[in-house]
Amino acid sequence: MNTHAIKRYIVALAIALLAVNAQAQSSPNSVIEDAAKLLDDSLKGRKEELAKDKKQLYQLIDDILLPRFDRTYAAQLVLGPHWKSASGDQRKQFIDAFYQNLLRKYSDGVLEYDAGRIEILPFRGDLSKPRVTVRTAVRLDDGTKVPVDYSLVKRNAGWLLFDVSIEGISYVRNFRAELNAEINSSSLDAVINRLQSEAGIGVTE
Repeated sequence: MNTHAIKRYIVALAIALLAVNAQAQSSPNSVIEDAAKLLDDSLKGRKEELAKDKKQLYQLIDDILLPRFDRTYAAQLVLGPHWKSASGDQRKQFIDAFYQNLLRKYSDGVLEYDAGRIEILPFRGDLSKPRVTVRTAVRLDDGTKVPVDYSLVKRNAGWLLFDVSIEGISYVRNFRAELNAEINSSSLDAVINRLQSEAGIGVTE
């Protein structure tokens, strides 16, 4: 498994993590453990079917992901200083465009998911804190283990995912740096339009 493939596996696990009712879990680690099994069970006998029907694949992921991903918080962190200056309408459009773009960009990773490659490490965080990190390791074909950290925030609905870090590199920080440069060179509306176009959800006039 190469670096590109492992990123797709990681996003797949993140989606699986969100597929369980985290509020009922005693710890964030148990959320990951149950989620890994749930995704594995859900994909049995369906990978070929879903690979041929992207619309069905997107819908399957969306049904699992949307209620359990703190997409507003993730989008706020990604926009950084631009969040404060954005209008309510811009914020709403960015949240949806960012989420839909992310869903489509990494959906194929779900089809490559292999629960046997995931090692969930003992939880060493403080459950009284509003944000925690669940640490895992993903085994590559050559036996190398890649550290992957999942950041969760505690909400009324339970623990919700908002970021994933691969070998210490945060997706939120990466997207923030990328989009900040693009916004500064063009505009927030231009970035929203691009994300909407790539996600196939229309372009703002």
